Amino acid sequence: MANSRQIAGLLGPTLSAVLISEFPLVQPHLYDAQIPPVVYLSGALFFVAGLAIVRAHNHWVRAWPVLITATGWFLLVLGLIRMFAAGQYRQASAEAGSATFMVLEGILFVIALVITYYGYRRDPQ
Repeated sequence: MANSRQIAGLLGPTLSAVLISEFPLVQPHLYDAQIPPVVYLSGALFFVAGLAIVRAHNHWVRAWPVLITATGWFLLVLGLIRMFAAGQYRQASAEAGSATFMVLEGILFVIALVITYYGYRRDPQ
């Protein structure tokens, strides 16, 4: 559980900050001029982060630590998609409605807040 709390303490706030900074209402034109090399680079970073999480924390349990594992796998797969299909990913994100991305980012943000809570909460005594 200490490993889960340590990873949650890093992953939760990082994921929260990334999602807030990318949110369409905060920066509405952030993705207007995406180019495939930038999509590829972000994919490589997501892949490395996801792989590190999965290697350090691959626990499938019926408790909050499964959110860390699931987030690690999500980042790993998203990184691979962005790396191997950078051009197509950019086109798909431009064509899809911003409402879809806002809903997905909202769900991820709630997960990030839950992970942050468990990473920084006091131990029950």
